[in-house]
Amino acid sequence: MIGFYVFLIFDRINQIRMLFRDIAGQNIVKEQLLRSVKEGRIGHAQLFAGGEGSGSLLLALAYAQYLNCLSPLADDSCGVCSSCVKAAKLVHPDIHFVFPVIKKEGSKNTPVSDDYIKEYRELLLEHKYFSAQQWFAAISDGRKSGLIYADESSVILRKLSLKNFEAKYKVMIIWLPERMNDTGANKLLKILEEPPASTVFLLVSENPQLLLSTILSRTQLVNIPPIDTDSLTKALSARFDMPESSTRVAARLAKGNYVKAVQNLDATKEQSGFFDMFAMLMRSCYSRKIFDIIKWVEIVAPLTRDKTKAFIDYSIGMLRESYIYNFKQPELVYLTPAEEGFVSKFAVFINDKNIEPMTEGLQLAYAHIEQNGNARIVLFDMAIKMVSMFKA
Repeated sequence: MIGFYVFLIFDRINQIRMLFRDIAGQNIVKEQLLRSVKEGRIGHAQLFAGGEGSGSLLLALAYAQYLNCLSPLADDSCGVCSSCVKAAKLVHPDIHFVFPVIKKEGSKNTPVSDDYIKEYRELLLEHKYFSAQQWFAAISDGRKSGLIYADESSVILRKLSLKNFEAKYKVMIIWLPERMNDTGANKLLKILEEPPASTVFLLVSENPQLLLSTILSRTQLVNIPPIDTDSLTKALSARFDMPESSTRVAARLAKGNYVKAVQNLDATKEQSGFFDMFAMLMRSCYSRKIFDIIKWVEIVAPLTRDKTKAFIDYSIGMLRESYIYNFKQPELVYLTPAEEGFVSKFAVFINDKNIEPMTEGLQLAYAHIEQNGNARIVLFDMAIKMVSMFKA
């Protein structure tokens, strides 16, 4: 029975760990960070500059955990010491978090990060990769953008004035510092330049060009590129029960953005069945089989308005992919194996003369559906007009 409880404890640790090896790709950056610790070249103020979905925040978390690991390995934290367990749960007393927040309606008080730390931990532990917009949606209606208000600087200075509780390094992780109020940012300049002993600032920015030049000059830059396609594909396949062909297309379309790749996979699930409907439409229009077109309309028309619009968007994308396929540049084509099998034969019928009118016809149908037009009439009219375009 004791062994069973030990298993549960270690299994829980593995679920919430913040280790370098759990971050998709970024091997060069990981090696750079590990080397800085081993060689004793730990910058007291570092700027992790990487676009949305690059894993820059996770790298900062893994780095902070490694700095304070009690039994560090050659290429990662141990993951099981008391320091690692607290860091993984985002409750380590010497690892602090600052991030943009949103002022509540009617509130007279200016919020600080600590007011939303519970929500921040929950989102980070559940999703790990998330966008600023997803964070703002989690703490409000998503219509407002958050800020790091001036009052946050006083909280930062107060926390850093205290002695370390237990760790070797006190780490201050500031996510999206470009959203910091200028007055507050200026208050931090002195401590950024001359922080207390054993203090490390990790600024995690998606748009470093928006930071004050005085902050940029006081930080050591760590460039974080988009995630390479192979690593992103592997990470998506491990997390989602989907074929690698789908995760690879989602990864390529996302261009190294994990958040975008997940959105692409969600869209793929939503588009389930769209390929068959698109292929049926194209075959019916090309062969001029009116009864097949009518049959196609009866299949598509019962869809909800939003799903019909999504199908039209998908069809526009497939036409564009078919047109591009003719240029024989595989790196420009983003298709699943099933889609490519169809497009490889269909693409010859899409050319300079008909790609634009076909796309415009679909866009017009989209507009009419959005205006609550009769789906059967709109779709049939669009399909009939498309028949003649194949002879262009």
